[in-house]
Amino acid sequence: MSIKSLRCALYALIIISVSVYNFTSCTPEPPLHLYRAQEVEFEQPIIDLNLEVYWDYDLGFGIEYDWKTEWYYGWDEEDRRLFGELGYTEPTVFNIRRYFTADVPYAPHSSVVANTIQGNHFREQYDWGFWDILVWNDIHTLDGVQSLIFDEETTLDSVIAFTNQSMHTARYNAPRYTRSFYQPEPLFSSYEQDIEVNRNLKGFEYDSLRHVWVRTLTMILKPITYIYLTQVILHHNRGRITSIDGSANLSGFARTTTLNSGIAGSDAITVYYATRLKRDCPMVPYGTRAEDVSDDASRVDIVGGRLMTFGLCDHNSGAIKRREDVRDQNRHYMDLVMQFNNGVDSTFVFDVTDQVRKRYKGGVITVELDMDTIPVPSRNGGSGFNAVVAEPDSVTHIIDM
Repeated sequence: MSIKSLRCALYALIIISVSVYNFTSCTPEPPLHLYRAQEVEFEQPIIDLNLEVYWDYDLGFGIEYDWKTEWYYGWDEEDRRLFGELGYTEPTVFNIRRYFTADVPYAPHSSVVANTIQGNHFREQYDWGFWDILVWNDIHTLDGVQSLIFDEETTLDSVIAFTNQSMHTARYNAPRYTRSFYQPEPLFSSYEQDIEVNRNLKGFEYDSLRHVWVRTLTMILKPITYIYLTQVILHHNRGRITSIDGSANLSGFARTTTLNSGIAGSDAITVYYATRLKRDCPMVPYGTRAEDVSDDASRVDIVGGRLMTFGLCDHNSGAIKRREDVRDQNRHYMDLVMQFNNGVDSTFVFDVTDQVRKRYKGGVITVELDMDTIPVPSRNGGSGFNAVVAEPDSVTHIIDM
């Protein structure tokens, strides 16, 4: 992992403390009165969850991926109110699962000790022997309703996260799943095995201030849900598209993920998410100040949204370093309903497979439509589109209505 990634990642420090009793203040080293169980302390330093860290794609020729240059929809206060923050936010509460394997490292789990911590410190008793530790963030949402569900009962050797089906129809990955699934909340996890608490203090250091022997284990919590920013840019709209129903779907992503390994499941589903229409937006990179927008900047209408997924099926998307390592066999279709100025609505469907495979751990997905080339329909339609989407900097489309 690069120094940049380490600097911006979330760390959980596990300090395994062996307490000792010192009878006199003049004793230079504490006598070792070792007990069967000792204490463990967790600490969470300040973190910087920066999208550039996770969207660190190599575009070739030494060029790094700069998502802001592709994102024109923006993210204003209304977007934050409706959808939350654009990127990852810092967790403050964590779930801890501790598995004791006695004298056998990497042994199957036969029991678990569960804890939830808030704040920077956590102390608990540990028996001598080997331990496996799983940590993930507790979930908090804007409306208090959580979509993520955790399966800890099927097997103690792993924790599986998933969401349920929504009431919205899925046009893809059917007939197995005829409805789209709710998107997961931001999820981070870290898993360490073969953590030894030994009687001879191997790997421990003496803390003279607290008069204890300590061992520090650094765990890096990484995101195992991946953010996609989608935008449909309407050129020359001039009032043709007047509204949207606010819903959208993106297909071909995993239905589950394993917290221990970060590997997503093999079942492909369609994920439902919300969108919003903005009018007369300048085609300028995200973060450009209003006073820096030139008078001759192109103006467009944009349908934008933010989507969270478990990533590509059978992949640990965050661990992939090159596009050549992506083995995704699923097609990825984005659909949304837009209403024309005659009151007729139509479902637009776009094949964005190439863009998703290029942005295998999140990023910007762009569709550009020249509304001068799209006739206004005379009757409501279903998926009356088959759009072949070009690269984001192109406005060439093949659309059959």
